[in-house]
Amino acid sequence: MARAIWTGSITFGLVSIPVGLFSATEDHTIHFHQFERGTADRIRNQRVNERTGEVVEYSDIVKGADIGEGEHVIVEPDELDAVAPGRSRSLEILDFVDLREIDPVYYQRTYWLGPAGEQNSGPYALLLEALRRTERAAIGTFVMRGKEYLAAVRPAEKVLAMETLYFADEIRDPAEEVPNLPEKRPSKGRELDMATQLIESMSGPWRPRNYRDAYQERVQKLIEDKRAGREIVTEAEPAEATEMSGLLAALERSVAAAKGRTKGNSNGRADKADKTGAGKNGASKNGASKGGAGRGKQPDLADANKTELLKLARKHDIPGRSSMSREELAEAIRAAESSGRQAS
Repeated sequence: MARAIWTGSITFGLVSIPVGLFSATEDHTIHFHQFERGTADRIRNQRVNERTGEVVEYSDIVKGADIGEGEHVIVEPDELDAVAPGRSRSLEILDFVDLREIDPVYYQRTYWLGPAGEQNSGPYALLLEALRRTERAAIGTFVMRGKEYLAAVRPAEKVLAMETLYFADEIRDPAEEVPNLPEKRPSKGRELDMATQLIESMSGPWRPRNYRDAYQERVQKLIEDKRAGREIVTEAEPAEATEMSGLLAALERSVAAAKGRTKGNSNGRADKADKTGAGKNGASKNGASKGGAGRGKQPDLADANKTELLKLARKHDIPGRSSMSREELAEAIRAAESSGRQAS
């Protein structure tokens, strides 16, 4: 089992829940050492006095804050320690906010929060379920490794997740940083209709396992090929930018291709349903015949995208719908419809 990188307590009101903080992610980037080209000599980074060229010991290094015009204010390590945040062991909750209101630009890094000891699992589980039911995130601050963090504690599937957040003054204004932004958004037009259709036709559930780091795989293959003396294959050039004059045609071809892919997938699901769900006289598992007879035509939840499922979930007033996956939404809707039929 991994060791907690921080231990403390979540505090809100008069409640205190001891927790441990664990890394939720890991880096699989391939790391390289530096060598001088044509030799086997490693390159080492050293702290060197730029005037004398001599190596300086770490203990003899102080920090200087740049105040402009080449001048610096020199600060000693013990002076920084004197004003650093204390070794606080409390994640103090300040507010509970709607999780959907937090712009993802504020998210910094994800951690798991676990109960510190079996005796604390009850209050921990209570907070987890309360956040899930209210669809809220707990916003608070805590100190770790000499730095104060803003954090959002949110409910994940079986654990409390904690996102460290950027403070508001750390977020750059896109209007000042990004050139060539459009002055107004298109409100109508054939291109907008086709772009919307393309997005809808390519929509589906979030399945993170469907995605992988293809670049790192190519780097690993490059290393293996060079080690084995094989020929190195160069990747294709990136696609050229689509001009506005050809945008509509490109969108139409993209929509047609996406619809063809979706139709093929739908046919595959239908064939599978015919083989596994049909019984005698052509009846399916839910009692509807091939001709569509039965209590009534059910909505095709298998082919609905998440936006459509969220609308149905809102109609049935299903709690916690905003944090559900596509599959969970479909299951909850089926349960709500089944309960409604039984009640009637």
